[in-house]
Amino acid sequence: MVPVPGPPAVARDVFGDAFDLACVYADILVSAGVERGLIGPRETDRIWDRHLLNSAVVEEAVGPASTVVDVGSGAGLPGIPLALARPDIRVTLLEPMQRRCVFLHEAVARLGLEGRVTVVRGRAPNIGTTVEGHEFDVAVARALAPLGRLGAMLVPMLGPGGVMLALRGSRVVEELSVARGELDAQGWCEVDVVKCGVGRLSEPATVLRAVCGTPEPGRRQGSRKTREARREREAQRARGHSRST
Repeated sequence: MVPVPGPPAVARDVFGDAFDLACVYADILVSAGVERGLIGPRETDRIWDRHLLNSAVVEEAVGPASTVVDVGSGAGLPGIPLALARPDIRVTLLEPMQRRCVFLHEAVARLGLEGRVTVVRGRAPNIGTTVEGHEFDVAVARALAPLGRLGAMLVPMLGPGGVMLALRGSRVVEELSVARGELDAQGWCEVDVVKCGVGRLSEPATVLRAVCGTPEPGRRQGSRKTREARREREAQRARGHSRST
């Protein structure tokens, strides 16, 4: 079994009462996560700084009692650290691969998070047909897709005012300059690059934050599946309104 690197002192501040559970999750990642190919063996020495803490500090950009979807969750990053750091939020781990979903179910059960963390097998934006009628407050993604494509994937999953939080690398400003037109056309507003964990981490997390607004009129948004998911979501809301009246 690969030894788990000791947590840095800041981990107690970041995770609070869930610190011990964060240590258990670190153990899961460097053992089963490595064995099943979800975490690279060279990542074990950086499991705290690069993975757990970098994910957990994103909670600074998440509002109180939010519903959060972690798109392309993989080994549960950033969704599980977010849930540990913020007991007031509910997290859905969205992952298309069955073997990864099995790992996520096992991790969630071992951490005792079943009441607040749900694992769903599927892809964005088709979760609209998986979790019927559900709109999330926040969608998080960690280096999942180019920003323009990511924006199109996440729009149908968020209601107006919903927030996209995309964990990116050091070239995020260049990425944003390329994708700005697509994001504007998709209806994203208040698009900005923020740093999470400043003053707590030696390398704060770099996050692209955007708020879901209204797409530009006359522009076709996203892929055919994206548009179909959006239409289905709107139809579900209409059916619910007609039943209530």
